[in-house]
Amino acid sequence: MIPLRDTQPSFTRPVMTSIIIAINVVIFLYQVSLDPYSQNYFIATYGIIPARFHASTLLTTMFLHGGWMHLIGNMWFLWIYGDNIEDALGHQKFVAFYLLCGIAAGLVHVLFNGDSRLPTVGASGAIAGVMGAYMVKFPKAQILTLVPIFIFITTMEIPAVLILGYWFFLQFFNSWGSVGHSNLSQGGVAWFAHIGGFIAGAILILVMGTKDRFYRPQAYRW
Repeated sequence: MIPLRDTQPSFTRPVMTSIIIAINVVIFLYQVSLDPYSQNYFIATYGIIPARFHASTLLTTMFLHGGWMHLIGNMWFLWIYGDNIEDALGHQKFVAFYLLCGIAAGLVHVLFNGDSRLPTVGASGAIAGVMGAYMVKFPKAQILTLVPIFIFITTMEIPAVLILGYWFFLQFFNSWGSVGHSNLSQGGVAWFAHIGGFIAGAILILVMGTKDRFYRPQAYRW
């Protein structure tokens, strides 16, 4: 299932969401401009390597990506869900929220993969935090979603609590399925980072507080 857009209205421009996306794109363009050796060194230096962990990589890793599809997928999810969370928190608080979610995701990844020597990169942990916050604040918002049904593809409006809850379940299921198999050593997905980011976002959105206007009834559709 691929989300296309949501029905939750925004009251301000997603300035910081747009800037974060732009930074990710610029850094990725620089990364792919390097020769293969330099690219590997760049990722090994600024990505998280649990076996030789450096705290600074908790920040740098969330602005790196492993390929075009990795970048596009992450930025697409950030664009769909990030504008409403930025709207709810305000621009400055949103930046702090985003970075804290990314840091939490990185720490959880290191905790569960302490022996891994594989660099881990991507903004998905921070974006998972945005998704967790969205599920908490806008559970009844409808997400227009591209849904494959056998050989057909259709679109459906699905409540955020269902589609994001399903996404979280998949991360949780896959994470425990990977325990003992070290799929990360083969270039797999950092499932535990997604879980850590999602939970951090769900908690932080409550701790940091939002603006009262986001409880208006017209924001919800069934």
